[in-house]
Amino acid sequence: MAEHEPTPEQLAQIAAENEDDEHSVNYKPPAQKSIQEIQSLDQDDESLRKYKETLLGPVPASVDPSCPNVVVTKLTLVCESAPFPLELDLTGDLDSLKKHSFVLKEGVQYRIKITFKVNKEIVSGLKYCQHTRRRGVTIDKSVYMVGSYGPRAEEYDFLTTPEEAPKGFLVCGSYSIKSEFTDDDKTEHLKWEWNLKICKEWKN
Repeated sequence: MAEHEPTPEQLAQIAAENEDDEHSVNYKPPAQKSIQEIQSLDQDDESLRKYKETLLGPVPASVDPSCPNVVVTKLTLVCESAPFPLELDLTGDLDSLKKHSFVLKEGVQYRIKITFKVNKEIVSGLKYCQHTRRRGVTIDKSVYMVGSYGPRAEEYDFLTTPEEAPKGFLVCGSYSIKSEFTDDDKTEHLKWEWNLKICKEWKN
């Protein structure tokens, strides 16, 4: 069955309805300190020193100086009803991601999961932003505050709050999404594009 493509007026209406639905908060970044500076503070206070060790966790013994501080490795659409994995590997050729599409059934509950690693220094105010476009019109912009994280050997996972995929014949179709992972210093850790297709059923 052919997709019911919305008119430009209908796309504008969808964009207006989504305009106020941004997942952002007012946030003021703290003064930046290196992991070494934080560890060296209050060395005479044993309880505070142990608390910082618990809070910051074990710092990697050695890190390649040329390695980026923040590495985003994967994006996952977490959906219990999905019959197949919905994962994007962000460590390879990012241009190839635009050649394929996630298929998401209309009306299902899902969450976005970002997997990333912090290698050297504490990074503050991480956030994930995505711009969703259809037929060249931006219909949604979402900003998710991820938070501040210290270096460790293991990866971190950030999960958004549950969302419902749109439903109805006007919203079924293909969408292009531009994503970026940034921080308080406006450092662009990763930027990529991917595609999403909303369908009546999982198998389409």
